[in-house]
Amino acid sequence: MLKGIRAELNGNILQALCNMGHGDYLVISDMNFPSDSIARQTRLGTLLTMENIPAPQAIDAILSVLPLDTPIQPSVGRMEVIGKPGEIPPIQQEVQAIVDRAEGKPSPMYPVERMAFYDIAKKAYCVIATGELRFYGCFLLTKGVIPAAEAVR
Repeated sequence: MLKGIRAELNGNILQALCNMGHGDYLVISDMNFPSDSIARQTRLGTLLTMENIPAPQAIDAILSVLPLDTPIQPSVGRMEVIGKPGEIPPIQQEVQAIVDRAEGKPSPMYPVERMAFYDIAKKAYCVIATGELRFYGCFLLTKGVIPAAEAVR
C-alpha cells in the first residue's frame, strides 16, 4: 500500500497513467464494450481492468491522479446513446458530476457516436475495463499536464 493512492488503482494502471503523455486518450469501458479486442489495438496493447467496480468509481479514482486536458478543450468524451445523441443516461450524469468536481468547475463532456468511439478507442493509449453493467458506461479521457509549480510539491 502507498499513502495517498486509492486502493482501486493497481500497479499496472498507475504505470499506464504515468506513461501516458499529454493528449493521449484513455478508454474507460463498461462490460458490454469489446474491451479486449480493442485493447489489443491500443498503444499499450493489453487490457487493464478494474473489473469489480462501476465506471464512475473507476473514473473518480483515476482522476485523483490523472490531470485532464481541460484548459484547451473538452477532455472527457461519452458514448452517445444510439438514435438519441442528446440523451444523457444516469451513468453519464454521475460521471459528469465527478468530472466537474475533479476540475473544480463545470467541464461538459463531449458526445461521440458509437462507431466513432470504437475508432478513437483503437488509437488510445490503453483501455481500462470496469465492472460497469449499465449501458453507455464508456468514456474517453484525455490526459493533460501538471504545471511545474504543482509537480514539485
